[in-house]
Amino acid sequence: MDNNIATIYTAQKGRKELSYNDRISVLEALEERIKDLEPRIVDALKADLRKPRFESFLSEIDFCLHEIKTVKKKLKKWMKPRRVCSPLPFMPAKSRIHFEPYGQVLVIAPWNYPFQLAIVPLIGAIAAGNKVILKPSEVAPNTSSILNELISSALDSEIAAVVEGGVDETTELLNLKFDYIFYTGNGHVGRIIMAAAAKNLTPLTLELGGKSPAIVGTKNLDLAAKRIVWGKFFNAGQTCVAPDYVLLRKEDQDEFINSAKKYLVQFYGDNVKNSPDYGRIINERHFDRLNALVKKDDVLIGGDVDKSDLYISPTFIKANESSEIMQDEIFGPILPLVNIDNLDEAIAYVKRHDKPLACYAFLDKTSEKNRVINEISSGGMVINDTIIHLSNDQLPFGGVGESGMGAYHGKHSFELFSHRKSVMNRAFFLENDLRYPPYSKKESFIRKLMNLIS
Repeated sequence: MDNNIATIYTAQKGRKELSYNDRISVLEALEERIKDLEPRIVDALKADLRKPRFESFLSEIDFCLHEIKTVKKKLKKWMKPRRVCSPLPFMPAKSRIHFEPYGQVLVIAPWNYPFQLAIVPLIGAIAAGNKVILKPSEVAPNTSSILNELISSALDSEIAAVVEGGVDETTELLNLKFDYIFYTGNGHVGRIIMAAAAKNLTPLTLELGGKSPAIVGTKNLDLAAKRIVWGKFFNAGQTCVAPDYVLLRKEDQDEFINSAKKYLVQFYGDNVKNSPDYGRIINERHFDRLNALVKKDDVLIGGDVDKSDLYISPTFIKANESSEIMQDEIFGPILPLVNIDNLDEAIAYVKRHDKPLACYAFLDKTSEKNRVINEISSGGMVINDTIIHLSNDQLPFGGVGESGMGAYHGKHSFELFSHRKSVMNRAFFLENDLRYPPYSKKESFIRKLMNLIS
């Protein structure tokens, strides 16, 4: 085993539980260091993903700072034991739910939002009182390096530490016995991590992905196109909750496409490649995978590529259920349009496939909105917009089925990384002997009593 991994792991195991003051102190130190390193974090994200400064601030840095601010404000209240009712036969008694840390948490982060998706789970784990080993993605090496510097300079390694590296380091970490594992990434690796966790019966959260649909049935096609273009091409489409395909009526397609063209120019100018507000594909492997999905005869908008610059333009293509691009999550700036006749067909289409991480529906009628909400199962859902549900820390964020398990953000992070321990405290007076042997002649009375109090 790597000596560094073994040393960190052993030291954290021996570290005492974090008090409320410890947790606040750690989060304040993390907050200040993020602010200090903000320019270099932006530079690292630009080097890895050509991420625009605005996107880096909005979706990575400020997202984390907001999460810390929320925790600092509300943690004391969250930590208080939650009182619940006690059964009448055992009165007088007090019943409470106590929130205690699992202990030692492994966080494995992805490359697409390599800062936010590493730091936000870390914040939640620390808020709940855990010690954390963070494994950033080696696919975003510049951000991995700045994360290492950030954590090592702000926090004691007995509380939180970064382990950089690739598959070998991840495998070593998974061979250790953690108390909780939090993974963000794809389903293939998610299954490997779940199998490793099963060996130690380790609870875990899997934040995966999937093909998130956008159902377009509104008369306001122009605004629907604007919001879909923004949500799809933010971070060059490399967003787990980006709209993965659009379901719309054939008679609406031309108007939708014309509006999309208009907003692409409005957002990125006449030459998207030269726009400072449009990112790049993470590496050549993902570029080749995405490029192979685009059939030139199917292109409705875009289709321009430059491998030397890892550039793929915002691209709309026509597709159907059997198209190659409709088989797996795209995770890039390519958006298929699939024609449907009505809402019934759209709902049936989505339900034929795995439950998505997000579902978007652009509809005018309340009855139609309610149908989508009630009939489609997805990790999250937005009506008449895209991806904005992540910005509300009152909403749990997570998947269902193939798109993952477990949900976090805000209070939901604290609860996710906490074991809810049931505590019932009885008094020594008013003893009830009905539960004790001998049981003869008690059953009839007990049945009647239980019927009265249930």
